Amino acid sequence: MHAFDVLGDPVRRRILELLADGECASGEVVDVIADEFGITQSAVSQHLKVLRESGFASVRAEGTRRIYAVDTRALVEVDTWLARFRRFWAPPLEALATEIARGKRARKPRRAP
Repeated sequence: MHAFDVLGDPVRRRILELLADGECASGEVVDVIADEFGITQSAVSQHLKVLRESGFASVRAEGTRRIYAVDTRALVEVDTWLARFRRFWAPPLEALATEIARGKRARKPRRAP
């Protein structure tokens, strides 16, 4: 499955957001996702499996719990693909930073002579 096919699903994107904040037990992920999306534990498990098999998440056993974390392998693929488009947003962002700096200078109160 292509990285953007994986990321195209809002449930999987939300799971990645949770994992980006730090490791989570599968039960914690299920609690949040089931509450937000109204899907079953089994459905959440299938999304975790897709993330794991596509290289977006890793899992380790801790006793009877399964702990999930972000795996950067697939994110590197996404970043590499996006690299060719950064030229479209980098200059406008640099120009915005320049304008913000100009605005700050213009608002500075001038000292009386």
